[in-house]
Amino acid sequence: MAIYRLIRKQHIPATVDEVWNFFSNPANLAAITPDYMRFTVTSPPHTGDIYPGQIITYKVSPLLGIPLSWMTEITHVVPGKLFVDEQRQGPYSLWHHQHLFEQDGNGTLMTDIVHYKIPLGPLGVLAKSLFVGKQLEDIFEYRRKVVEEKFG
Repeated sequence: MAIYRLIRKQHIPATVDEVWNFFSNPANLAAITPDYMRFTVTSPPHTGDIYPGQIITYKVSPLLGIPLSWMTEITHVVPGKLFVDEQRQGPYSLWHHQHLFEQDGNGTLMTDIVHYKIPLGPLGVLAKSLFVGKQLEDIFEYRRKVVEEKFG
């Protein structure tokens, strides 16, 4: 079945360090996720830097308020430049999310590249066309607005 790709870029008027510190902290994930998703980080708080092998667990309700468990692993980290999270358990057959940060004039260019695959064969393809694709677009648009408000 198809593997889909979502790419989003956002210029943020803040230093790479400020943007990196915000996005690499799992405690900030709920703030950039729409309320209707009821997103909650369930893994114990982590006070240090993110690291390869780090497991983060969540509860999320993407459809009809039905809660799902989601587990991701941080698989790659280049501090201040990039990190990758990959789903280990959750709603997708594949979830590979690259977070890239680079100095851009007087701010930071943040790029997200998500590769994902939906389970259930033809039903998954139908779900993608009916609501999953739009929902992901909406989530990243919500995030863009929250980040714009936070960083100016």
